[in-house]
Amino acid sequence: MTSMTHDGPKITGGVDTHGLTHHAAVIDSVGRHLADREFPATVHGYRDLLHWMRGHGTLVTVGVEGTGAYGAELARVLAAAGVAVTDVDRPDRKIRRMQGKSDPIDAYAAATAVLSGRATGTPKSRDGVIESVRVLRVARRSAVKARTQAMNQIRGLLVSAPAMLRAQVAGLDRATLLRTLARLRPGDDLGHPLAATRAALRRLARRHQAMDIEITELDAELSPLTRQAAPQLLELFGVGPDTAGQLLTTAGDNPERLRSEASFAHLTGVAPIPASSGRTHRHRLNRGGDRAANNALHTIVLVRMRYDERTRTYVERRTKERLSKKDIMRCLKRFVAREIHRTLTSTPTRSTRQNDLTPAA
Repeated sequence: MTSMTHDGPKITGGVDTHGLTHHAAVIDSVGRHLADREFPATVHGYRDLLHWMRGHGTLVTVGVEGTGAYGAELARVLAAAGVAVTDVDRPDRKIRRMQGKSDPIDAYAAATAVLSGRATGTPKSRDGVIESVRVLRVARRSAVKARTQAMNQIRGLLVSAPAMLRAQVAGLDRATLLRTLARLRPGDDLGHPLAATRAALRRLARRHQAMDIEITELDAELSPLTRQAAPQLLELFGVGPDTAGQLLTTAGDNPERLRSEASFAHLTGVAPIPASSGRTHRHRLNRGGDRAANNALHTIVLVRMRYDERTRTYVERRTKERLSKKDIMRCLKRFVAREIHRTLTSTPTRSTRQNDLTPAA
């Protein structure tokens, strides 16, 4: 074994991450396997892993699987130590059928993917205000789903509820309905279907009200964080706090890792895929990328198509050229992605002119 110093041959590391342990491997500059070892997924384990890798030579970069999940903290530790980290996709099923599957194999594969240039992605740093936005949005999304589920269950129970109960809430608007159901008194005999239905509806209505309060509190916490992260983003036409939060989460705290607006378009799934054959020349929808970010761009486009005069003029012109509405929206989403990328990667002192990338009429 080489001496435990930073001097020596240049090496590349690879890590197969898991919940409780990480398996690390190192290869030399021509891809020869040097060593592999398992480490606990703890702070001390991460430091031991880095020290062990550096003991085999000059560590150039480390390929880590799952930098957005099990490998998130390891990536932060390595970056803080000045080590270049590359995000590596897990091997697909075809490769695993050919080469087998084990932790050492996956760790060496991660290192090889980096050395060969097949893996080049820079992971999100996850150490700034945008990471705070992301985790709070997880809680908000869960609350919204719970609220929607509660309302759907309320409506489902009312369909089959006794006629006396249905007559009591017939014609009420949503807010009044929830207040009325939350004040129901089911009684003590829950063996009777009417009493049990009242009890269930009261619990669901109160759950809906609790989720309303939680969502309001989360919105109050998210709004200043989103504005702090990218105030210029909220100034763009059609971009609200929710869509801005999602786009910031997708880009991460280090949006400069996205080398071009084309890479951001691929990340958000708005880079059209060629689907030409013979005399037919067309592009089809790209179903890859972050679908939540794609949905955010879709929302922005819908707002602009309805309220932005330049966008409406563009839609009218493209419609006269016999372009379908879906194709027009795909073009607009691509333009919006370019505008968003420019805004996210610009310095805070730079001012981004609103709609400067909206398709000209």
